Amino acid sequence: MQAVSEGRDEPLVVVDYAHSPDALEQALATLRELAAARGGELVCLFGCGGQRDAGKRPLMGAVAERLADRVLITSDNPRTEDPLAIMEDILQGMKSAARVEPDRAAAIRMAVMAAAAKDVVLLAGKGHESYQEIGGVRLPFADLEQAERALSARRAGS
Repeated sequence: MQAVSEGRDEPLVVVDYAHSPDALEQALATLRELAAARGGELVCLFGCGGQRDAGKRPLMGAVAERLADRVLITSDNPRTEDPLAIMEDILQGMKSAARVEPDRAAAIRMAVMAAAAKDVVLLAGKGHESYQEIGGVRLPFADLEQAERALSARRAGS
């Protein structure tokens, strides 16, 4: 788990590799306490990898819905699978609608910009990875870098 934020007047953004139901539950349970201590809400942004255990997708949706105040579903490493189909699998585990944004960079920016200063935003699933695999191609991408960009844009008011 790696915290990205530096200021008191902005949400605490945390990047974590949590990519299984158990790992996501542990991360969210820990951050839920922190969000409560800050007087804010817990926001969870995550996706699931393509060509991997599809059975965990709805389970992760259920965990996120149970422990987070707001959930944003996005792409992870869809590989050669349809990212929208992966996100639909995740939504099958959720009783209420979650926000969906297939573009992970846009989703991170959206989550950071919409969060209140007291909120905690978890960017889960990719952690230390420095790429996103789409259509069988590894493209440079890091949640940490995207979070820093989103926080900079937030500070600049854009």
